[in-house]
Amino acid sequence: MRKFIAGLVMGTALITTPLAAQADTPKNALVMAFAIDDIITLDPAQIFEFSGAEYAGNTYDRLIGFDNDDVSKIYGVLAESWDVSEDGKTFTFKMRDGVEFASGNDLTAEDAAFSLQRVILLDQSPAFILGQFGLTPDNVKEKIRATDESTLVMELDKPYAPSFVLYCLTAGVGAVIDKEEVLAHEVDGDLGHEWLKTNYAGSGPFKLNKWTAGQSLSLTANEDYWDGAPEMKRVIIRNVKEAASQQLLLEKGDIDIARNLEADQLASIKGDDDIKLMSKGKGALWYLGLSQKNEYLSNPKVREALKYLVDYTGISETILAGRSQIHQAFLPEGFLGAYNENPYSLNIEKAKELLAEAGLPDGFSVTMDTRNTTAIMAMAQSIQATWAQAGINLEIIPGDGKQTLTKYRARQHDIYIGRWGPDYQDPHTNASTFAWNPDNSDDATAKPLAWRNSWDAGPLTAETDAATLERDDAKRAAMYVDLQKKVLESGPFVVMFQETEIASMRKNVNNFVLGPSFDNNYYRFVTKD
Repeated sequence: MRKFIAGLVMGTALITTPLAAQADTPKNALVMAFAIDDIITLDPAQIFEFSGAEYAGNTYDRLIGFDNDDVSKIYGVLAESWDVSEDGKTFTFKMRDGVEFASGNDLTAEDAAFSLQRVILLDQSPAFILGQFGLTPDNVKEKIRATDESTLVMELDKPYAPSFVLYCLTAGVGAVIDKEEVLAHEVDGDLGHEWLKTNYAGSGPFKLNKWTAGQSLSLTANEDYWDGAPEMKRVIIRNVKEAASQQLLLEKGDIDIARNLEADQLASIKGDDDIKLMSKGKGALWYLGLSQKNEYLSNPKVREALKYLVDYTGISETILAGRSQIHQAFLPEGFLGAYNENPYSLNIEKAKELLAEAGLPDGFSVTMDTRNTTAIMAMAQSIQATWAQAGINLEIIPGDGKQTLTKYRARQHDIYIGRWGPDYQDPHTNASTFAWNPDNSDDATAKPLAWRNSWDAGPLTAETDAATLERDDAKRAAMYVDLQKKVLESGPFVVMFQETEIASMRKNVNNFVLGPSFDNNYYRFVTKD
C-alpha cells in the first residue's frame, strides 16, 4: 500500500521529498484526490462533464456570475454591466477594462464575441445553451458582435425572460477565451479546437500546467489575475477513484482534500481531529436513462415498473449516506418551480403487476452502463438485486467515465446510470434536457437527455419552449411543475436522488468553496494555516 500511495503523490514538481519523511503537503499547494476520469476535453466550448466543468470554473472567467449562497443575485464578471432593449431581444454588455489573458494579450469585447460565436460554430454538446436563442452557424457572427473594444452586442430571436438569458451566460459556454492565442493554433478551420482540448487560453485565477488523461490535472496560479492572485500557487489533482485510497491519503496528510469519500469512509474519519468536513447541496441528480430503442424499455408499463424497483431509502441511507436526498422530479430543490413530491417507493409486487400488464410476467434481460466508481457500482448492484426480484436480469457493464459517457452520447446503451448537473440556475436548464427534444433522429443537431434516450417528447417540447417566454414567475413556476409531472408519468427516466457534495479536508485547509453547481467549486480563496 505504501508503494501505491507513493505512485499517486510523487511525480509532481511540488512533491520532491521522500514520502516517509513527508508530514504535510507544501504550504502553497492544494493537493486533492478526486475521481476525474470523466474529463474528455479542456475546451470550454466542448466541456460537458462534472470534473471538466470544475476545471473550467477555476481557469476561465465568464461574462456573468452569481452568488453561491443566493443564486438570485446575478453580477457581472467580465461583463461589468448590461442593458436590455425595449423589445427584450437585444442585450448590450460593457466589458471590464484592464483584464489580460494569461498569454499577456488584452481581453476585449472581440474576444467575448469570438468565444460565444465559436460555441455555436463548433456545435459541441453544450452549444444548445446558446443555440436556444435562435443562434446558428449561419447567423451567429451577425447576431453576436463587438461594436468596439468594450461593447458586446447579443441579438436574440425572441423576448426571453432576461434572467434566463443571463443565467445561460453564467454557464461554461460564457467563458471568454483568447482569440489571438487560439487562432494561432487553428488547423483546417477548426477554430483551435484540437489544440484547446489539451491546452489553455483563458484569463482565470489559475492556468493549466498539465493534464494527463485518467491520471492527474495540475494548475498554476495566474499571478497577474485581475481580481487578485490566489495564495495557492499550485493545484494538484490526482485521479483516485477508490474511496478507501482517498481516505488513506487524507489521513496520512499526503493530500489536503478528499473529494469522493463514501459512507464507510465518512463514518470512519468522523472522530479524527485532523480532518474536517464541508457539505453543500448541489443541483445534481442521480438518475437512470432508459433507451427507447430497447424493445422492453419502450413499453410505458415497463418504465413504470422500474420506478417501483429501486430501493430509494436503502440507497440514500447507506450507499449515499449524508450525500443525497430522495428526489424524483427533474428540477432540483432550490429552483423556480421545483416539484418535491416523490410518488415512487420500492414495491416488488406492484412492479410485477405492471410487468405482467406489459406482457412480460417472467421479466427480461437488459444491460446498464455504469461508471466504475465505488458509489455508482454499489447503486447499480442494489438496483440489480431488486430488479432480480421481479425477474429482470440486469447485466452491469462497468467502464470509466469517458467510456460510459461516450457510449451514452452515441445512443448505444440500454440503461445508463449517472448524474446530471444543471448548466445554469434557471429551470429551463433541466426542462430543456429532460422534457425537450425537437428532433429525435440519430443525426439531430440538439442532443439533450431526451434525445440520448431516443425519446420523442411530443408536445412537451413546445410547452418547454413556452415556459422560457413567461415573465410572471408564479405562472412560469406552475408551467414547470406541470412539465415535471408529465415526465414523471411517461418519461424514460428514473430520477432517484439530489446530491449533497461533501469535501473531506485536513484541518489546516481554509476557504475551499463548494457551490450549488460543480463549476462553482472554487480553489482561488484557499489558504492554509
